[in-house]
Amino acid sequence: MFAIGVWLLQLQPALPPLSWAVWLASGPVLILLLYGGGGLRRGIRRGVILAMALTCGFAWAAWLAHIRMADALPGEWEGRDIMLAGVVATLPQSYERSVRFEFDVQQVLTPEAQVPRRIVLSWWGAGGRDGAAVQLPEVHPGERWQFTVRLKRPHGLANPHGFDYEAWLLERGIRATGYVRPKGGHRRLDMQVQSPAYTVERIREQLRNRIQAALGIAPAAGVIAALVMGDQRAIPPEQWQVFTRTGVNHLMSISGLHVTMLSGLAFALVNFGWRRSTRLTLALPAVKAAAVAGLLAALAYALLAGFAVPAQRTVFMLAVVAAALWMGRATAAREVLALALLVVLLIDPWSVLAAGFWLSFGAVAIIMLVTVNRLQPAHWLVAWARVQWAVTLALVPVLLALFQQVSLISPLANALAIPLVSLVVVPLALAGVVLPFDGVLHVSQWLMNGCVIVLEWLSALPDAAWEQHAPPAWTVVVALTGTIWLLLPRGFPARWIGAIAFLPLLLIAPAPPPEGALRLTVLDVGQGLSVVAQTRNHALLFDTGPAFGPTADSGNRVIVPFLRASGIRRLDALVLSHDDIDHTGGALSVVQTVPVGAMLSSLPDLDPLLLIGPEERRCAAGQVWHWDGVIFEMLYPDRASRESAALKDNERSCVLKITTAAGSVLIPADIERHGERTLLATAADQLQADVLIAPHQGSRTSSSEAFVRAVAPRTVIFPVGYRNAFRHPHLDVVERYRQLGSTLHFTDRHGAVLLQFGDGDITLARQRESRRRYWLDPPVHDAFADEFPGVW
Repeated sequence: MFAIGVWLLQLQPALPPLSWAVWLASGPVLILLLYGGGGLRRGIRRGVILAMALTCGFAWAAWLAHIRMADALPGEWEGRDIMLAGVVATLPQSYERSVRFEFDVQQVLTPEAQVPRRIVLSWWGAGGRDGAAVQLPEVHPGERWQFTVRLKRPHGLANPHGFDYEAWLLERGIRATGYVRPKGGHRRLDMQVQSPAYTVERIREQLRNRIQAALGIAPAAGVIAALVMGDQRAIPPEQWQVFTRTGVNHLMSISGLHVTMLSGLAFALVNFGWRRSTRLTLALPAVKAAAVAGLLAALAYALLAGFAVPAQRTVFMLAVVAAALWMGRATAAREVLALALLVVLLIDPWSVLAAGFWLSFGAVAIIMLVTVNRLQPAHWLVAWARVQWAVTLALVPVLLALFQQVSLISPLANALAIPLVSLVVVPLALAGVVLPFDGVLHVSQWLMNGCVIVLEWLSALPDAAWEQHAPPAWTVVVALTGTIWLLLPRGFPARWIGAIAFLPLLLIAPAPPPEGALRLTVLDVGQGLSVVAQTRNHALLFDTGPAFGPTADSGNRVIVPFLRASGIRRLDALVLSHDDIDHTGGALSVVQTVPVGAMLSSLPDLDPLLLIGPEERRCAAGQVWHWDGVIFEMLYPDRASRESAALKDNERSCVLKITTAAGSVLIPADIERHGERTLLATAADQLQADVLIAPHQGSRTSSSEAFVRAVAPRTVIFPVGYRNAFRHPHLDVVERYRQLGSTLHFTDRHGAVLLQFGDGDITLARQRESRRRYWLDPPVHDAFADEFPGVW
């Protein structure tokens, strides 16, 4: 119940007052003291104890949340130069043009500036022009630096079924992000700051350097780095996709299984050696010494991983077992798990927001269900198969709820990978980084690469993974209940009924719009555009947002997860409005993942997307098609604009209008003055629309007064990035729409905007309001910034 209370706090749209939280926690305690002993019946007392645990969990999480939320960057200090002194707190991560690291602020040197205690900084490299290599800055954990930085408050993309970056930062205590100013007079103040945490990070860096020097660009070098010191970013995205499709991704990091295996190995070795010495055995029983050694080995290995939730859970469980061995007391398995759960939540109440928390503790609970308190121990092979079946079955509802996919070949892939990785590869890799020669590391990499080759073959099998819509929450609860029913001991009557509980999870899909209706979603992709239009039997994607880096873009981070969770398995049309990375950055990921029927674009003739995508047609004024009673018509570009070499790419943007009986929406992409004038001359009577996606994100070169009056939108949506460098939307443009009486929405402030056209009306919802959480409160702006989102 303590865990439920912690979880309930994380669902709150606003934090309760601390005084109220303290009263809530103390109320049940007072009742228990007042009516303790025989004053209450046993059942009532148990109910009061459960209520006390729930409210204490809620109050504990609220208290820590108040403390962490108070450590904030004031809105007036966003985007301003601030001079800081502090320590590089974590292992820096190198990217193509920058180095990123967490930074512990020790001193704020700019007068009156307020900065959170821990921030994340990016330091951009120099060079990179005319084919020259980028020279990345060199920073190491534990170094004290003086930087001039620009910061912003935590802000992530807000989309249905999307990753909550702001919650991820909150859990890690990171309350601002920013970058080092290139000419800010930065300098190293100390080579090393003594601290246990910094020492661990320096060891992790040394291990990473050791692996890189020994293995270089070997195929499985990234996996070895992840297994040894928790550097999961070293694994290429292509391999992560293979591991996900085969259901072994939980093994490709320092997981609880690896920690347990290493702890057991240390226990066995110390126990074996200790018993051989009479003096040592008389001084301390071998089993106690082995318990300490096993716990220390587990703790050291978990620290190398950054002490993530699975490793925490394992270390705390092993600590309880070690304590029981020292005290000579038997401890029930459920008590071990419950104590580990309590310690994790006391240290990190935000861990309930992470998928790994539920997967980790859920898997252990299921293993206990099918193995503990059995009347007759089964053969080891039967027990292993039973555990594999139970865990696979129990994780299906959780994986479908969290990721909308589950591997169908996971049992076969894990049967190969678990013993090979945990019992062979991990011990060899750990020995290899300690030994002064590279041979053992090469052997571990060779074995791991062989495993990867087999997993790639399994991943390529047809229907290796099941993908579906995001199931309703109640179907997940029903399926989990059915799982427990199915896994009850043999002889329990009607266990087969549990299988029926899975049917709602698999069969109840999101209802499509009715005939003649339209469901339109303007996704929050930062500074760029991506719009999903869905009718009863068809779906269209207009633009694919920006690319975020070499391996991350709007396609794989936002669009594909949204389509999968929404039950959209196929795109009947993909419109790429023009050649601009803010609009086509995610196209490759979309085309490679989702079947696309047709493509319309204004891309150049030799654009690579035209070669790998479906057959393409040019956007042209006059194109019209009807889907399920909804009219789609392309208003621009005309032939002259499309073929003019003198025009910018923006002026060749596809302009799409969608019309339903309830209203219409106009999507003009990035057209500017020329495009608007052409539309006013050739399609003035078709421009009026109820909803307008602001041209060119509201730049001053678009949304002319004549165009705004011709469209006369009731609702205007600005798809802009938080504190973007282009100063979009421009204040004059915003004021122009306000004077017209339009209702304005901004994806940086409001997240994704969802519109329903049907039943003679248009309804609108904004993601940051539909899914309010206390950490998602909009940033505090000064008077000017409230009118204008600012510059980043």
